[in-house]
Amino acid sequence: MHTIQANASGTRTIEVSDAHLETLEKYDLLRGLIDSNGYVDESVLDKLKLNVRSLLEADTTQDKGLLDLCLDVIYHSNMKAFGLQQLIILYINWKEAKEKNEAAPTETPTE
Repeated sequence: MHTIQANASGTRTIEVSDAHLETLEKYDLLRGLIDSNGYVDESVLDKLKLNVRSLLEADTTQDKGLLDLCLDVIYHSNMKAFGLQQLIILYINWKEAKEKNEAAPTETPTE
């Protein structure tokens, strides 16, 4: 479980699980989200919410992971632009660590 800071003063936080991060990866929700200016503001958060809403409406399987991500993180009452920026940073770090672990050769016992 990871904790992201939801506001600049650090008084609000949001808990993010690896399952949430895997859902972000599965649906590639952060790709193309940020405009060329590189700023994460409320319009970027609104764009993410609209993207997720359209996925939920179009998804006939009703993926529980996507619903959990919405309830626990994206539509969390503390989620604002600052929190989204922290979520993006967490996702990038998580993805890099995951790729590093997958690329590391597994040790096999020699007989």
